[in-house]
Amino acid sequence: MKAALLVSSALVGVAHAFYFPGTAPHDYSMNDKVELNVNALTPIVSEGHEKLRSLINYDYYHPQLHFCQPKVIRKQSESLGSILFGDRIFNSPFEIHMLENTGCQTLCSATVPADDAQFINGLIREDYAVNWLIDGLPAAELKQDNQNNTLYDLGFNLGDDEGELRTKDPALNNHYEVSIQYHVSADTKKYRVVGVLVWPMSIMTTDAGKPDCVSRNMPVILLEDRDNKVHFTYRVSWNQSTTRWATRWDNYLKVSQPRIHWISLFNSILIVVFLCVMVNMVLVRTISRDVSRYNAIDLSEDVEVDYGWKLVHGEVFRPPKYPSILAMFVGNGAQLIAMVTVTLGFSLMGFLSPSNRGALATVLMICWTFFAGIGGYMSARVYCALDGENHRRNVFFTATILPTFVFIVMFLLNLLLIGAESSGAVPFGTMIVIVLLWFGISIPLTSVGGYYGRKHGGVYHPVRVNQIPRQVPPAPKYLRTWASSLICGFLPWIAAFMELYFILSSLFASRAYYAWGFVTATAGVVCLTTATCTILLVYFLLCAEEYRWHWRSFLAGGGSALWLLLYSVYYWITWLSLDSASSVLLYFGWVLVLAVFQFLICGTIGFLSSYWAVKRLYSAIRID
Repeated sequence: MKAALLVSSALVGVAHAFYFPGTAPHDYSMNDKVELNVNALTPIVSEGHEKLRSLINYDYYHPQLHFCQPKVIRKQSESLGSILFGDRIFNSPFEIHMLENTGCQTLCSATVPADDAQFINGLIREDYAVNWLIDGLPAAELKQDNQNNTLYDLGFNLGDDEGELRTKDPALNNHYEVSIQYHVSADTKKYRVVGVLVWPMSIMTTDAGKPDCVSRNMPVILLEDRDNKVHFTYRVSWNQSTTRWATRWDNYLKVSQPRIHWISLFNSILIVVFLCVMVNMVLVRTISRDVSRYNAIDLSEDVEVDYGWKLVHGEVFRPPKYPSILAMFVGNGAQLIAMVTVTLGFSLMGFLSPSNRGALATVLMICWTFFAGIGGYMSARVYCALDGENHRRNVFFTATILPTFVFIVMFLLNLLLIGAESSGAVPFGTMIVIVLLWFGISIPLTSVGGYYGRKHGGVYHPVRVNQIPRQVPPAPKYLRTWASSLICGFLPWIAAFMELYFILSSLFASRAYYAWGFVTATAGVVCLTTATCTILLVYFLLCAEEYRWHWRSFLAGGGSALWLLLYSVYYWITWLSLDSASSVLLYFGWVLVLAVFQFLICGTIGFLSSYWAVKRLYSAIRID
């Protein structure tokens, strides 16, 4: 505990270096300087291309890009989550002042060698976007969706590769028309930035002293066999807007295709209603009739019940194989459930808006770390209920196995990013902070939770376990492990697969996602669907005299993770066109981590709901 307190104190000091832009308004006076910060270049899905072509981010000041640099490059403060998600924010040489419209200005001139021209042309063909920030707002392009609704599309294209001519010789956008929208505060009479739009263009300028911001006859084509001279220019205009500061993110965070979200939610609710009716019919009516019949039998009479789930009452709580691994899975799953629940709660309350860059990932990391006590407690209690004996080993496995797996995957993917010179590579200092969170806080809290879980002991079982195990008859094919896991995992996946597309697009295609209400409702539906499906499966298993339900309930509950992996392959084929092996490995590496998390979360829900149902079932009958 002392180590945990020391690390917590150290992290409080580190936290002062993190900031969340957008949480408080910044008031400007006339002619005040407005900073334009630059962020990493990210691949996007642009018009004319249906597939994402890369997953590698690059620093804005990557030496091969030759963007204009200030005299002193200063790195801006970022949150832990912002760093993990690849944000690298720096200052820029742009001179922008409040309400000061500027004419055509030359930013700088650069010479692009042949090798670097090939690199830049490759990024243009892969639809990379430039990302700027002004007063915490991202620069965006003004676009329209299929319903002619105006949208702010985050970032703007690095270049133009549309059309047959541009596919062969892409044009570099070297001129930027910057339109900044402002609102006059009624309280302070100050000015506030409420929107940033950029129209990038490719305009050949021959004389840096006479910049051309109008002519579009000659675009900038970077030749890959010689050095290229490029002049970067810009023009700034200010436009007053009726949008208030408090609602300035609304244009950026419009829910894409809301009708699809509602259809998905309605479809999920129908599945839950159907399953709840099934549970009511099968479990409530059938089991109530069975319990009444069993309890009506006089125990003094020599009457044997030779069918039904009562036959295995002496076996149903027999400990399964590998109880330590099962308890570890349940503990980690409970920890992840608490993490997701709290994070969704904060998201619904608006604390995790994209205006707070990296806040989502930061809260996830903090919750996972500090909810380790829940994981240790649940793991210890389940281990006690399964008659486990080596409690120290169980706590050690709970505290180390899952974080070690995630750290190894993250480390290997980070090596790929370093090899690709990507800005998404996590710095060494951040890796040290993550390790400190793990060793200094997570492991001690897991030990404390394990101590109290062991102290409280396992769950009381209403029936005793026979000394000699009962022979298990052959089960029908649909009740075998692989078949039942696929069937039980399919329905929760069906309830969420439409929303899953938007989540994957947000993770990999750099799209803002803010439909937290839909996500929360879908998550609740998935939980109910997983619980009801697993309870039905366990009831059918017990009726077939298959009493080894512990692992079966966990595997069936986590079966939706297999469908997630299959869908990720479909998403890769349909919506991605990744040319490099690094991007493919990055994609499937992060999908594997997501699938493992879903397996643990849904498996834990299936196991705990089944445990509750079995305990209630055998508590309702009289046993001689």
